[in-house]
Amino acid sequence: MVPTAERLQWLCFVSLLFWLLLAGPLAWSQVPADWQTFTDARTGYQLTYPHGWQVHEEEAPGVSFYVGSAWATTPVTVRFTVQPLPANRVNLPPLALGHLDSLWQALTALPQSQVVRLEQQEAGAFQEVRYEYTCADPGGRARVLGRRLWRGGYALQLEYRAATVQDAQYLAAGRQLLASFAFAGPGLPSRRYADQLCDDKVYGIAALWARDGTWEDDCRTIHEWAGSASLAAAPKVHRNALPFQSYALAKGFDNCLYSVTKSPTDQPERIYRYNPATRRGEYTGWELPAQGPGNVWISAATDRHGDLYFQTSDAHLLVRASPATDSVVVVWAADPLRKAAYYPAIGFAKAGTHANFGLDETGTLYEVYSTDGALLKVDMRTQRPAPGLFPLDGLPEQGGYSDVLLEQDNSGRRRLLLAGPKSIFEVDLERRQATRVRRGVYTDLAGCSLFRFSNTPVAAASTTSAGAEWLGRVLDAETLRPLPQAQLQFQGTGVAAGPRTLTAAGEFLLAGQAGQLYQVQAQLAGYFPIDTTYGLPVGQSGQDIVLRPLRTGTTLRLDNVQFEQGKAVLLPTSVPDLNRLLALLTANPPLTIELLGHTDNQGDAQKNVVLSEQRVSVVKDYLVSHGIATGRITGRGLGGTEPRASNDQETTRRLNRRVEFRITGGR
Repeated sequence: MVPTAERLQWLCFVSLLFWLLLAGPLAWSQVPADWQTFTDARTGYQLTYPHGWQVHEEEAPGVSFYVGSAWATTPVTVRFTVQPLPANRVNLPPLALGHLDSLWQALTALPQSQVVRLEQQEAGAFQEVRYEYTCADPGGRARVLGRRLWRGGYALQLEYRAATVQDAQYLAAGRQLLASFAFAGPGLPSRRYADQLCDDKVYGIAALWARDGTWEDDCRTIHEWAGSASLAAAPKVHRNALPFQSYALAKGFDNCLYSVTKSPTDQPERIYRYNPATRRGEYTGWELPAQGPGNVWISAATDRHGDLYFQTSDAHLLVRASPATDSVVVVWAADPLRKAAYYPAIGFAKAGTHANFGLDETGTLYEVYSTDGALLKVDMRTQRPAPGLFPLDGLPEQGGYSDVLLEQDNSGRRRLLLAGPKSIFEVDLERRQATRVRRGVYTDLAGCSLFRFSNTPVAAASTTSAGAEWLGRVLDAETLRPLPQAQLQFQGTGVAAGPRTLTAAGEFLLAGQAGQLYQVQAQLAGYFPIDTTYGLPVGQSGQDIVLRPLRTGTTLRLDNVQFEQGKAVLLPTSVPDLNRLLALLTANPPLTIELLGHTDNQGDAQKNVVLSEQRVSVVKDYLVSHGIATGRITGRGLGGTEPRASNDQETTRRLNRRVEFRITGGR
């Protein structure tokens, strides 16, 4: 199966990725109590770092942690950075922006690179990629692991970097430091459109203005009120806020106003954005389609998602512009009200328009008949009109009704405002009663407090049956060159039996189900075979498989051969690794090995040497009892002198209670 750009698209612009491979439960174990806490209230995060590590302050909000007495000579760094996303990527889903194929090519192009793990996850309020890789470095070989998170239009990155020779001393602490990172408080104000908190201000386009005592057409000036309950007060005036005359105005979640010209151009029209806070405006990249001959864009409104809607004067064309997705789509191209039984009563020649509209929280579109102010309703989901008109009491008989605005105040009170002849009315829908709240002629009203959702994140649905893909390579563990001739097999849910064909670069692609365990077997003559299990995360991920060459002097770990603490008693999980070593010795009769026993550093050092020798004897006895000649196996006990991981806590000490073997001849 050959990876392609189409199948592997998802992860680019990420620096290089994820956090965890062989250490299993140890990787993100509980942070020790004596660690120190670092909090950045402005950015809204905190983490803990080991006692004795130093803090290197950088240009805010960056910070680094290091060991040793001097930043310039430290062997280990953990660096945190925050960068704003470019404006054209702020509202796009971060995990959908990348291109895994491009990232994979960049990563595999690094000198002697090995992808230890890369993974993405959707956490609701933020998105994240975790990663770990090693590559050649001027000082030897470097290990890099980190977390890259996206929240509120910012990219945050926390990254550990050190030489691999420092793994035993610092890697476990580095993993725990990265794991301790968590958001604490709101942090930086979100730059994403969907995260904005729409305020209660209400706006209207003034149809007229007085100059030298004479009323003239305006449709460029915007009036601003503190809220729908404040309409009786004098408005804040934004004189000539629009560069054109307009009948249509919508308010976005970002508290900006969106409008389009009323000219009957029958040409595509770009939407204009005006920011009342700065009194500045600019054209957006969103373009409404041609409105049709003789038509104008007569009204606009905002729905509960913050999407903006514009409708033509004949009500035949309703268009949605979505700031959060940077898209424009046609909702309908034929007036749904023409299906209503009452339509002939309002749609005759020279009748008034009914295309001025507003939206409520249920997805219902309210239109107003310009002749008498009666309301008409359309279900946006089905595009079906309500069976009857909703006439209102308390309205003047003359026509000129030009907009509907529905909103909800902070106490939950629902309001419907109606722009009518020389006045704005508030409508009690239950009583169907209209009351004048302000005099003035307005072509459109705009507000959005009805539609704002809570920012409380929604719990993610279970993804145990979601699809998953694993991209990786089979590599030589020493040279990290690809081994395309290796035999590779997977077993598990939804995976066809049989060997997998590798590309010339040693690549493979496994498609399976997230949350399922897959058995992985890889072998090649001259290499120690592997037989292990791997759990696929949701979506796409990457990890290389490395095979250890069988050469005299090569030392190989038996990762799962472990013992009870303080005893030479094998744990049951040791059997598979012992059987693989047994199969290797059986298949290669000339091969001779030396077993190397290790303990943690707890207790008397000399007793630990004796214990490690006893553990070597236990492993040798197992092999000899299954037919391997005793002369092919020697052994040494090294006690706690060569730790593989930190001895500071039990979760890492258990990795030091192990057995390795070194090939001494036969290859």
